[in-house]
Amino acid sequence: MNDWPEAWSDDNRGGRYGRGSASAQPESPRVMRQVRRGQPAPPGPGAYGGVPQQPQYVDGRGSGGYDSGYNTGQVYGGGGGHGGGDGYAPQRPAPDWRRRIKVTVITLVTVLFVTTVATYFWADSKLNREVDLSKVIERPEKGGGTNYLIVGSDSREGLSDEDKKRLRTGSSDGKRTDSMMILHTGGNGPTLISLPRDSNVEIPTFKGSESGKIYQGTGRQVKLNAAYAEDGPELLVRTVEFNTGLHIDHYVEIGFAGFANIVDAAGGVEIDIPQDIKDTKSGADFRKGKQTLNGEEALAFVRTRYALAGSDLDRTKNQQKFLSALANQVATPSTVLNPFRLYPTMGAGLDSLIVDKDMGLFDLADMFWSMKGVSGGEGTSMNMPLAGSTGGNLLWDKDKVKQLVNQLNNDEKVTVTGD
Repeated sequence: MNDWPEAWSDDNRGGRYGRGSASAQPESPRVMRQVRRGQPAPPGPGAYGGVPQQPQYVDGRGSGGYDSGYNTGQVYGGGGGHGGGDGYAPQRPAPDWRRRIKVTVITLVTVLFVTTVATYFWADSKLNREVDLSKVIERPEKGGGTNYLIVGSDSREGLSDEDKKRLRTGSSDGKRTDSMMILHTGGNGPTLISLPRDSNVEIPTFKGSESGKIYQGTGRQVKLNAAYAEDGPELLVRTVEFNTGLHIDHYVEIGFAGFANIVDAAGGVEIDIPQDIKDTKSGADFRKGKQTLNGEEALAFVRTRYALAGSDLDRTKNQQKFLSALANQVATPSTVLNPFRLYPTMGAGLDSLIVDKDMGLFDLADMFWSMKGVSGGEGTSMNMPLAGSTGGNLLWDKDKVKQLVNQLNNDEKVTVTGD
């Protein structure tokens, strides 16, 4: 059977060299089909009896649908190339900035939320809730606003012998009240009232904080700080409420060591000292004017009374001024936004405070911001109105105290003035 195209035969091949040929001459190169674009040239007589018309190839594709693979730019053989068929690497998709921003915001909010919750539980766990106001009997009715009894004690707990010498605290056992203040917060701004520790008060009937026994009042007149020395915070609250008629909502106490530690953790407190002060007993040695006090200097400043003309009354004014300045210092962005200062300050403060069992962090924050408000001119600071003294005890002005308490209970603007 003839496998050659029409009009071809083995005889047409002549005696050429090749398969089945006995000739020793090599075969001439075969003529490959020409690939033309567009219309092919008309066929004509050619060697070997003419060539039949071939399929047309346009861009490598035959008219009969046959794809020759030529001239298409297609690369055969698969992998190992440098990209797609156009010779270029595939382009990376444009970044989805909206999605990236959304993910970033969600991440930041989550981190902030977790940090806030963790900080809350950490801080709440550090509060020393030791005072049980449920042991206080025959209490006045609660009025408008909130009343905090803030006490500075002369506790030496946590102080080494070297610290006691450096801070000039002495080495007395136990603890007594070194300062007492009532802070009222409400709708008409905060009011800070100092209660001189030498105030003359009556010890009422009370329930022993440890024994639970009822001790009947006998009309006994003592200095206010004696109530604390006799039966601790619960009797002090009972005595303040009995002699004022003002309901105390929360109790906060801090000792010498804690006070100094808070000031140091805050990086010191700037205060304007109104006069030169030199007191060998407290260790105070200051020049008039603005200056930043560290913990040791701050403790000396708030304890000084012998170098002041008004003695304890002037000292209470200095204590109010310094506590307000401390609150204002801690509330600055340099402290609040700096975790390396904020957490040590919070830790020092929370470790040092003794509060009542119902005191929460939000109550503490309310007290703190109200103290700051006093220094910012949003509130009032004063001493309890006095009418004189007897036997070294300071007598309160009963009429003014009654008016003051009525204004506080009704959460009205305080118009009463004190010494």
